[in-house]
Amino acid sequence: WGLSEMSLGPNFTFICWLFREVRGNWIKQRRYWFVLSQDSLDYYTGPEKGARRLGTLVLTNLCSVIWPDKQTYKETGYWSITVYGRKHCYRLFTKHFNEAVHWACAIQKIIDTKAPVETPTQLLIRDIEENKFNPEVVEHIYQHNPILKYTPGPLYAPLLPFPYGSPDGKGYGSVREEAVKLFNCLQQLESAREPVPIIQGVLQTCLDLRPLRDEVYCQLVKQTSHTPNPYTAAHLRYWQLLTCMSCTFVPGPTILKYLRFHLKRQSPESEMDNYASFISEALEKTKCRECVPSWEEIQMLMNRQEMLCTVHYPGPGSCQLYISSHTTANEVVRRMQEKLNLQDSKNTFALYEQNTVWEQPVSGGALIADILTSYSAKESESKSQLKLCFKLYCLLDMDSISVDSMEYFFLFEQCHEMVVRGQLPACEEDLQTLAALRLQCLMGDFSTHAPCPPLDELFPGPMLETRDCPETQRFPSGLLSGTLWSHTAACVHKQKVEQDLRLRSRLKEEATVVMASILERWKGLAGYSRLDSMASYLTIARQWSGFGCTLYESSTGNFSQKLWLGVAATSVSLYRQGEAEALESFPYGQICSYGTLRSVLGGFSFSHSWMTSPPPPSVPVPDTQPATHLTPAPTSLTLSLSLSVSVPAD
Repeated sequence: WGLSEMSLGPNFTFICWLFREVRGNWIKQRRYWFVLSQDSLDYYTGPEKGARRLGTLVLTNLCSVIWPDKQTYKETGYWSITVYGRKHCYRLFTKHFNEAVHWACAIQKIIDTKAPVETPTQLLIRDIEENKFNPEVVEHIYQHNPILKYTPGPLYAPLLPFPYGSPDGKGYGSVREEAVKLFNCLQQLESAREPVPIIQGVLQTCLDLRPLRDEVYCQLVKQTSHTPNPYTAAHLRYWQLLTCMSCTFVPGPTILKYLRFHLKRQSPESEMDNYASFISEALEKTKCRECVPSWEEIQMLMNRQEMLCTVHYPGPGSCQLYISSHTTANEVVRRMQEKLNLQDSKNTFALYEQNTVWEQPVSGGALIADILTSYSAKESESKSQLKLCFKLYCLLDMDSISVDSMEYFFLFEQCHEMVVRGQLPACEEDLQTLAALRLQCLMGDFSTHAPCPPLDELFPGPMLETRDCPETQRFPSGLLSGTLWSHTAACVHKQKVEQDLRLRSRLKEEATVVMASILERWKGLAGYSRLDSMASYLTIARQWSGFGCTLYESSTGNFSQKLWLGVAATSVSLYRQGEAEALESFPYGQICSYGTLRSVLGGFSFSHSWMTSPPPPSVPVPDTQPATHLTPAPTSLTLSLSLSVSVPAD
């Protein structure tokens, strides 16, 4: 049964035998004679002139075609196409792939030639837009078209046109079906004891199915127009959901105009007018959210209030700020600088997401509300409390920092973080002295009754692990393969357990020795004030030429040691981790250009990104001020750095 193309005039394009899936007591396939015309897809008992027509699927702009897929062919031995119409869905089968593709192309081509279908609501929205400056005509439109006004009954079809068929994944039905379900959810708000779960569910559906956002806006405008009891708590639920929608999604241009016109029609100085003003302001700021608002945020929005956000900074301190659904990380950084009197600093600050084992900078344009919403999921995965922390991001000016300023305290705290993480190349003697100075700063003079912090908060763990500890013997992965698996695996497991016990015992002994040495040094610091201890600590740290750099670890490269890229106020340097001297150092005056393309800097590439605003000059002048425009911007993207360096001809 090959594909037949026949020139039977403009009303016919394709005719042939195809199998159609028929659903009864069980699913089966039957052979019919199909005819594809410019208006419909029909099937008959046979090709004879008087054959009986058994069914018709009218083709409109809203019909859709699902193309053949390999999975169906593997399961049935047939190539399948599915055609969705308003009332019917045809699933057709053929043994020939080319035949299935030709039918799918032909049907889609006819669908594409059809004029867009407009619903009554769309036509009325257009009439309202054309007559918005004539209140009498607009009122007449509302009075004579119930589809625009509040209704207590169900909705049987969407207010806007949607393609027939089901979306892929996430367990949803067709968009049309979901639109009708959402209207039912909206009506449940009127009597719900707790509206937040319903509001979250509506917002989640709109996040997953983008076309439904305009539909929900139209449904909410409908349910807040000409309401019989507009001042009841049940009616205000619609306004509260509309408020949450306006802080989460921006409607399309046509629906946005319709919504703004609706907001302006509210009675002045009424509760609805207060919500309308809040929504109008929100629509000016809203960007599409990455997460559905949290329970707390929805409750705040329902009352048109702001949320309280706690932002920590180095040390035990924190600040509480009021934020809206539109507050970005950059705004929080600016407000924190004002609160801590750091607005005149030449250094760069950023927000970080962190817990006890993990930390990453927050992109400046990220919405704080999205970050807070995502914490519940992240905390369940990491089993550790996440928090926002305001920190120095890049040190461009260390010399002019006053010793009695908050910035100096930040410098000390973050320097200590570097030490504990093993990012300060120093001998063990200096590291023990730094640990003793840290204790003097925190605890004051030595006392046997003072609670001492654990060693991992004072001394770098990597240094302790490599301090006279033998290398762990490791077995090749192939050793456990083959028929000797059970016996070999048991032996290896036993050896591994014994080795781990010996290593832990050795580390415990080394930790005891190191801690005893630190305590002896702490005793010798009697009389040091807090500022004296901080100053001495930073004096030792400044001995490293890379002190004050923002460090980036190498992300690729076949090298025995990882590398650091250090971005400082005057130069860019390359270090081997753990070594004090730089392999290479490039003053900004020698850097002709830089970019984020994958390139080579001595054979190394790094995870890094740069600020794009304001753009730096293509050739910095060597004798000018430090190139502060090269400050890296906080972001979670991973890019590669390339530098073009002018080398003196000596």
